[in-house]
Amino acid sequence: MIYLVEDDNSIRELVIYTLQTTGFSAKGFACAKDFWAEMQKETPSLVLLDIMLPDEDGLTILRKLRENGQTFRLPVIMLTARGTEYDKVVGLDSGADDYIPKPFGIMELVARIRALLRRSEPEKKEGVLQCGPIVVDTGKHTVRVSDHPVTLTFKEFELLALLMENEGIVLTRDQLLSKIWGYDFDGETRTVDVHIRTLRQKLGVASNYIETIRGIGYKMEEIG
Repeated sequence: MIYLVEDDNSIRELVIYTLQTTGFSAKGFACAKDFWAEMQKETPSLVLLDIMLPDEDGLTILRKLRENGQTFRLPVIMLTARGTEYDKVVGLDSGADDYIPKPFGIMELVARIRALLRRSEPEKKEGVLQCGPIVVDTGKHTVRVSDHPVTLTFKEFELLALLMENEGIVLTRDQLLSKIWGYDFDGETRTVDVHIRTLRQKLGVASNYIETIRGIGYKMEEIG
């Protein structure tokens, strides 16, 4: 089940119709109040959120979902007319897994939904990864820096784990897009940069363990 919170009737009806005709179960809500009421009955597999809503804005809804232990890892895609890099960073830093500015291609939206749902249930690889003070437990899905817990979004966790699994190896932006998002976003390699930025912010003092390779991509490297 996919929930869409969008106050524009034409967009909401088009997206719901498309999802239902491409094999998904979907429900649309014009406001946050109706969305929260339905959340009490059923938790969806994914949520599509507009930012500008009549009662409670999408970012507030997103933060509440991330603060709730039951919906902390619920996949969320932001749909919004705001397309600046600042707004994208705010959305991703608040815990969004993807961000699609309007107007968007409806089939691209479906492709991104499929990719996110596919990647949201990864094959569990039990183990502990460590690089300097960063410790990632892939089985428990936890991250600690200098023994202090760090809260990451699903995509941030996958990104960090992939970099640590390939310590010392440079991964291009295209490789990261393909492996983490499962979909080649033409011209959207900036998505990787935005996620790296928010990941570094959350790692704090350990942020410099992620090294930028100018013009290519990123790698995780032991310092000293």
